Amino acid sequence: MYRRILVALENGRADTALVPHVLELARLAGAELLLVHVADGWAARHFDALKLAESEEMRADRGYLERTASELRAAGLGVSVHLAMGDPAREILRAAEEKDCDLIAMTTHGHRFVADLLFGSTIAEVRHKASVPLLLVRAKE
Repeated sequence: MYRRILVALENGRADTALVPHVLELARLAGAELLLVHVADGWAARHFDALKLAESEEMRADRGYLERTASELRAAGLGVSVHLAMGDPAREILRAAEEKDCDLIAMTTHGHRFVADLLFGSTIAEVRHKASVPLLLVRAKE
């Protein structure tokens, strides 16, 4: 059913809730994983336009993706990584389409009402615009 699962990682504690779910799902489905993190700081959002050097944040994010991929590969899974830059929702949707993913896995933090307005909601945009199913895992507190 699932051949390639996009796993949207935050490079934070929330990922500890998501990774075990996608590990088991990938094993059961025989799917490969595409780990995606979207760097969305100032340098990342202006990287191409201003021809900037990679920031420390982007280097740390790339290292995190590679370490996580190594752990999943050691568990016997096929894993690739993609560090995107810019708006998280737009870049997750773009990666899912360009890399032919048939499931997007993300964490949800449970923000409601005012918090969503203040912090934005990547999930809201992804769920409204995705052409593939979503797996949402509640982040651990």
